[in-house]
Amino acid sequence: MTVSLVTGANRGIGLEVCRQLVERGYDVLLGARSPEAVERAAKEVGATPLRLDVTSSADIDQAAAEIGHLDVLVNNAAITYDTWQRASTADLSVVREAAETNLYGPWRLTQALLPQLRHGGHGRIVNVSSEVASLTGMGGGTPAYTASKVTLNALTRMLAAELRADGILVNAVCPGWVATDMGGPGGRPVAEGAAGIVWAATLPDDGPTGGFFRDGRPVPW
Repeated sequence: MTVSLVTGANRGIGLEVCRQLVERGYDVLLGARSPEAVERAAKEVGATPLRLDVTSSADIDQAAAEIGHLDVLVNNAAITYDTWQRASTADLSVVREAAETNLYGPWRLTQALLPQLRHGGHGRIVNVSSEVASLTGMGGGTPAYTASKVTLNALTRMLAAELRADGILVNAVCPGWVATDMGGPGGRPVAEGAAGIVWAATLPDDGPTGGFFRDGRPVPW
């Protein structure tokens, strides 16, 4: 059985990624902070609940101790789409808080679970990013969210280079503007945004690594 862990998965894109992976026959660990929410969401899609706050080192250590085998890690948990801020006047405490979940959380969790991902020789790490992190067309606005996702993209590149020899493929995926609590109304259906993440999570061994994708197609860095 192929085992996957999806963080921030009690709703929205994360929940739909879990649903699609379960439909593909994966054994899915659904991670979220709230015990009630994680139980409810896992039951909805047929996944295994895992209470996990990615900002908590204790939670990450416990998860690493409990997970004996892992093939796929989807770092989806994210906060603070700060449309009210500008970089020139940003509250840096908000920036730091966003980074704890959007960057350091995935970084710590990946480090903790690398032994499991290495063991199978076919690991996949998917960092859920955003087109706002593309330097090519970047403007102003959402500085906390954007800066954290830019750095997550950089982490993706570094991990991909370091883990290539272990057979672990590491990619960043932009799901596009999706109609979720964070994205707001008017976006594409959640299932469409999740599909690109599932594509990266289920790549064959000769698939790409160190890339930035949306719907399976490259996005400019």
